[in-house]
Amino acid sequence: MEAKGPHHYGVIFRGIRGKRKRDMKILLTLDDNNGLMFNRRRQSRDIVVREKIMELTAGVKLWMNNYSQGQFQDVEKDICVDEDFLCKAEEGEYCFVENVGICGAADRVEEMILFKWNRKYPCDFRLDFLPWDHGFTCVETEEFQGNSHDKITMEVWRREK
Repeated sequence: MEAKGPHHYGVIFRGIRGKRKRDMKILLTLDDNNGLMFNRRRQSRDIVVREKIMELTAGVKLWMNNYSQGQFQDVEKDICVDEDFLCKAEEGEYCFVENVGICGAADRVEEMILFKWNRKYPCDFRLDFLPWDHGFTCVETEEFQGNSHDKITMEVWRREK
């Protein structure tokens, strides 16, 4: 399925803002330009990153949209697929983000896990909410070899209480 461009959830969240606590965890892949996609396609799909995501989300719901589900079809996990996944994720649940903006849901995010490609790619869709600019602290960093990249860096960012 082809991405239809960035979506922002400000309108959807306007009615519930302030009623829900910070509880959601965001997973995403990112290049050195904070890019998520280029030419309306994901920059990369790495098997090792998907395995890490499965480890992190073991025993917890993982939410994503139809576009992202395409790269998880071979995974044996009950993945929740919904175009409004950022609205539907509950406390402690994870959302894998590739082709949507998260600014509208940012007040609900307690943690962001970034998988960085350590490369600059051309990009036409960038992350619209950078954790280091919004009171998050990097609490963990891990480097590992991926299938498509020699070095992938996983950073865990938590919102300061």
